[in-house]
Amino acid sequence: MRPLLTGPLTVETVTVSIHDLPQRLEGCRIVQLSDFHYDGQRLSPRLLQQVVDRVNELAPDLIALTGDYVTRDPTPIFELVTYLSQMKSRFGTVAVLGNHDNVTLEGRKTILRSLQQAGICALWNDIAYPLGDDLPVVGLADFWSREFHPALLLNSLPPAQPRLVLSHNPDTAERLAAWRVDLQLSGHTHGGQIVLPIIGPVAALIQSSRLSVLAKLPYLKRNRFKVVRHWEWVSGLHRVGQNQLYVNRGLGSYAPGRWGCPPEVTVVELVGGG
Repeated sequence: MRPLLTGPLTVETVTVSIHDLPQRLEGCRIVQLSDFHYDGQRLSPRLLQQVVDRVNELAPDLIALTGDYVTRDPTPIFELVTYLSQMKSRFGTVAVLGNHDNVTLEGRKTILRSLQQAGICALWNDIAYPLGDDLPVVGLADFWSREFHPALLLNSLPPAQPRLVLSHNPDTAERLAAWRVDLQLSGHTHGGQIVLPIIGPVAALIQSSRLSVLAKLPYLKRNRFKVVRHWEWVSGLHRVGQNQLYVNRGLGSYAPGRWGCPPEVTVVELVGGG
């Protein structure tokens, strides 16, 4: 298979206000990457190197990876981490896994171990403190796994404490609305991959109207296009109750590729307020 159409790499910059943000973290810049699906075809080595170079030019304070490093076979993670380990930031890199990283238990263990050996703080239902004790980073298990238990982690934090949450699937924001989540970073949707002017993501149109003819497209087969329930959160920054959610369009792709939905590097700047 030839590399898929993707479009030029884009950098999206967003400012997020967080109530009680520690003064020392005012202006903290987090770079988010998601949905690599790395096998040298869905994400070419050339584009991946562009991503690494661009991230290093941005000189972030923290890098956040929100899952789907592979598509099914876990072995591409061994090559992928050689790229990920080239990325530099002030406080390192934190990561969670996606549904494609959890096809088998052994595959999940392989991916977690490879990320950790590359110096990446890979979380599966755990909390890390790369930004300090006053702004924890909560990394959740994938929503479609049997181990998605946010209460165990979020109830362990003081209710008045600001926190960041990494959760691959944006549908989790509906469940997480029961807790304080100052910013949730997610991916999973690929931004819809094919986005038409005025109409929006084709996948969302098909899911809502059940257009059987279009559903025969390779990346929209019935067992694939039901990616999320909340297509209104397909990409960008959203309010979910009192919480904030940012959904990254991702880097990798499925056939036939991307149109009107280029691969994304996100820069999130944190400011006080909210």
